[in-house]
Amino acid sequence: MITNSVSGTRLDEIADGVYRISTPVTVVPGGFTFNQYLLVDEEPLLFHTGTRGLFPVVSEAVAALMPLRKLRYVGLSHFEADECGALNEFLEAAPAATAVCGQIAAMVSVDHTATRKARALADGETLDLGARRVRWLDAPHVPHGWECGFLFEATTRTLLCGDLFTQAGAMPDPLTESDILGPSEAMRAGMDYWAHSPGTRRHLERMAGLAPETLACMHGSAWRGDGRSLLLALADSLEAVPSSAAR
Repeated sequence: MITNSVSGTRLDEIADGVYRISTPVTVVPGGFTFNQYLLVDEEPLLFHTGTRGLFPVVSEAVAALMPLRKLRYVGLSHFEADECGALNEFLEAAPAATAVCGQIAAMVSVDHTATRKARALADGETLDLGARRVRWLDAPHVPHGWECGFLFEATTRTLLCGDLFTQAGAMPDPLTESDILGPSEAMRAGMDYWAHSPGTRRHLERMAGLAPETLACMHGSAWRGDGRSLLLALADSLEAVPSSAAR
């Protein structure tokens, strides 16, 4: 449903209790989206905040499902404005909320900028939300950022995969079963945002081993299907088509 007709922000359930909040923006020619994901549980978690300027419309979307003050965790994959630009605004609106990130992110950025210390998760550590748990996966430089990592929710087999499979477009479907690798690789060809670390395949294979069924992408449509095969196909494509900078 549309939660703000001016910004075009919308809210859609992409898996049981997992909601995609999406706002179209104009930072990329042809259109782009900033997505956040809200896991509704006894201790709700919001993954990504959007930029500080998006706080009014993102918080409005959260409030369409639950009182904002009940938010318990605010997660991020890596330290970037669209990931956590509104972190302090959410921490102020939800007095019991805590930032959630990897240990590197907490050490180098989050604990120096957030109004409260983060819950810094070790690689493989789980966080109990009530009826479900999320597991933190360190993934340095995948696709960029030393501190990068992701969350996996096992009940719905949802991988909160941040900037993986970034797709352009102003009004993508909230959830698709169509190809997203092709569009994301087309975007990388024109604006390569990958670090191309030697460890990339190892991290993608580890995520593939979890057999995710829903990929909660930060930009573009969320995706449903055989996540194992898609992540392995991404690893193959990254090796077969090097970055423009490397050519």
